[in-house]
Amino acid sequence: MAAPDPRGALVWSPFADEASALAAARTLVAEGLARCGNVVPGLTSVFAWQGTIDTAREAGLLLKTRADRLDALIARLETIHPYDTPAVFGWVCDASGQGTLEWLAGPS
Repeated sequence: MAAPDPRGALVWSPFADEASALAAARTLVAEGLARCGNVVPGLTSVFAWQGTIDTAREAGLLLKTRADRLDALIARLETIHPYDTPAVFGWVCDASGQGTLEWLAGPS
């Protein structure tokens, strides 16, 4: 069995409002898939959707996790996200502070 990947990872996803982003963050942290979720209010999104260009007010959610939890976090976020087709992006961090890595490795 391979050792857990200790690198840091991030996930970004926009939500319709702060309340739904906060609810998702709480769920994912409680389930141990993320160690932290930062809700970023007041985003204005301009996007192409179903043949039109639209604008909407949204709240962003940035989640912090370990690289070995990234795929599970993304999959779970897609199931609890209120959008029918949520934008969910995840990436492994090239560099992280040692204290951050130790915190990410700790118990949920």
